[in-house]
Amino acid sequence: MINIICVGKIKENYLNELIEDYRKRVNKYHKVIITELKDSDIKTEGDLILKSIKPSDFIVTMEIEGNLIDSVTLSNNIDNWLMKNSNIDFIIGGSNGIDERVKNIANYKLSFGNITYPHGLFRGILLEQLYRSFKILNNETYHK
Repeated sequence: MINIICVGKIKENYLNELIEDYRKRVNKYHKVIITELKDSDIKTEGDLILKSIKPSDFIVTMEIEGNLIDSVTLSNNIDNWLMKNSNIDFIIGGSNGIDERVKNIANYKLSFGNITYPHGLFRGILLEQLYRSFKILNNETYHK
């Protein structure tokens, strides 16, 4: 299972529609759930994130300082991670980032660039990249 653990709720309908569309698309290949946590101070958010993960999960933190990779590399990573782990948790922090305690237990730190995205849009972008990854892994066409 893929679990996207994120801080905050999405209020905009158009972003919720984008997120739900790509969540459904990914679910055709692999079960994905979204766990929304209440936004608060970074320590409290860290506590909530740590309670949402299992020790056996493969943890991927979404960080500006993380690894910059292309979509093919991401798809290969996901394939490898899923072969060795039953659960992958993608962590999207709140407006203040991700608590250091969570960063310290991450198995992989992933970046989509040095710019800051609106929270809801980023969630949609992550889901789109997961969908693209499964299309690549299944040798299916998808627009570039």
